[in-house]
Amino acid sequence: MNMIDDVADQLNQGCFCTTLNRARLEAAFVREVEDPALLELLREGRPHLFSNISVFIHNDSFAEMARAVRTIEAVVKLPEYTKRVLDWAPAIARIDHGPAGAFMGYDFHVGADGPKLIEINTNAGGAFLSAVLARAQSACCGTSPSSRPGFPDDFERAVVGMFEQEWRLQGKSGRPSRIAIVDDRPDEQYLYPDFVLAKRLLERNGFEVVIADPEDLTYRAGQLICDGVPIDLVYNRVVDFSFAESGHRALREAFERGEVVFTPNPHVHARLADKRNLTLLSNPEELRAFGLSECDIQFLTDVIPSTMSVTTKNASELWAARRDFFFKPARGHGSKAAYRGAKLTKRVWAEIVEGTYVAQRFAPPSERMVSIDNAAEPRKIDVRLYTYRGEVLLTAARLYKGQTTNFRTEGGGFAPVLRTSMLEQCPD
Repeated sequence: MNMIDDVADQLNQGCFCTTLNRARLEAAFVREVEDPALLELLREGRPHLFSNISVFIHNDSFAEMARAVRTIEAVVKLPEYTKRVLDWAPAIARIDHGPAGAFMGYDFHVGADGPKLIEINTNAGGAFLSAVLARAQSACCGTSPSSRPGFPDDFERAVVGMFEQEWRLQGKSGRPSRIAIVDDRPDEQYLYPDFVLAKRLLERNGFEVVIADPEDLTYRAGQLICDGVPIDLVYNRVVDFSFAESGHRALREAFERGEVVFTPNPHVHARLADKRNLTLLSNPEELRAFGLSECDIQFLTDVIPSTMSVTTKNASELWAARRDFFFKPARGHGSKAAYRGAKLTKRVWAEIVEGTYVAQRFAPPSERMVSIDNAAEPRKIDVRLYTYRGEVLLTAARLYKGQTTNFRTEGGGFAPVLRTSMLEQCPD
């Protein structure tokens, strides 16, 4: 066990304080959303969206994760790196109108040998839900007030500034008037409450906001139209990252023409979130060719598990070593079609070899013990940093059971992250 994480691990294993004040959480939703129907949706349809308990990480582990974000976002600005990743990206991703990408998500497992970056996501969901959750928490296990929230006190101001900055990065002046939060069948999405919270926050700060299905949009005369009114900026939650589907034609045309600001967008996804990029970021020779210092090379190859593309040439070798790897589709999202090597069948393996997959050396997650019917049960931990332009906006954890996060596990769901020091311990 790495000494810097020893106290955090002890707390995660032995602290059973129930820190989520459900009444306070519901009051926060009522206050921020003013919609009783949404509260009922959470109670009845999403009972495991929030865990009752917090997750602990040491300050030094958080510092390593934040450094990983800054270092990676410096690498992706390098011309040779950009050229390499755009070579395997769809043509639309080569269009760069300037935006950096709102709400990037960096997902980590924090184990005995420190944080390991599992993947990078564009349009990472749950930030607004996690912000409300953090405000509903009470202090636990001696953590200091400064460590308790897990996100900046000016989260709302930072979010508003982020959208205004994305607007300016595309060469616009002033600020956008009308924002569309766009996803396929948004009211059917499990994280639909996240959209509603985002809408309310932006409306409080002077924006007109709609939640829209791409099929509700039309593009004509240089404008993206929803309900007869032009859209200035799209907060893009669609997981068709290149707008290739027929129902996304209006999005594709508007993005290609550049009159409307999209954040995140196909270019941002290609530079940061395509899983094949990890084959470059975890390879010391590639990083050396990009001109990184030996210090940064050592750091990135320590924090990012070795990742390689699956090909017909290395398929036999990877099959033999499959228990040591996790296999992910290059342009996948939300753990869909991702497989732990130890559980692979030959039928699925044949599909992986024929598809476009990467093999990432398995980095086991740490565990958080939770109390279920007065019995201690383990839940796996993913830690997510929501970021913008290399800076952390919010830190949250997701607790789960099984292969991947699914928000269907009793005792699981979003959980706030409390940062510990070596002197902190759980009270008797």
